[in-house]
Amino acid sequence: MITSALPVPVPERADESITAWALAARGGDPDAVERFVRALHHDVLRYVAHLCADPQAVDDLAQDTFLRALGSLHRFEGRSSARSWLLAIARRAVVDSYRYAGTRPRPYDTADWRLAVERAQPCGLPGFDDGVALLDLLTALPDERREAFVLTQLLGLPYAEAARIAGCPVGTLRSRVARARATLIGLLAAAA
Repeated sequence: MITSALPVPVPERADESITAWALAARGGDPDAVERFVRALHHDVLRYVAHLCADPQAVDDLAQDTFLRALGSLHRFEGRSSARSWLLAIARRAVVDSYRYAGTRPRPYDTADWRLAVERAQPCGLPGFDDGVALLDLLTALPDERREAFVLTQLLGLPYAEAARIAGCPVGTLRSRVARARATLIGLLAAAA
């Protein structure tokens, strides 16, 4: 049987009970805290597992979600269901974990880290010298053609968006790009 990773819809009365427990927990009722956590623990685990790419982090993220929720329960006013409120906290916990992981260096088990860095570099891409040569070639283009070429070919913008930025019709922009390409090909052929 395949189960969905998203929370299963719960009857309104169950959601009302869970929200009531959250409000009672906000008032300091320890029994309500336990009921609130038990009622939503499975939903939080499933939702976090759906969002998180690391199955080993699911339990930690669910725990972090409940710690955050219980720490900010005093601000919960019951304007939305406690389930919605808690799942929004779970989503932020997962996003924050990705942000945190992205700022930390990843350990690599190798004796020669310089060789590992060199191997990780992409091959076959233009280097610094090629970039300087391209800039020199681009300066030879008229301003309007250079702008059209840079917007579409270097920045990768769609023609419609590039035309809006350049303040011209799409057909005019396409013409400018085609002429810029022809000029660049001619300049490259002359240099070779």
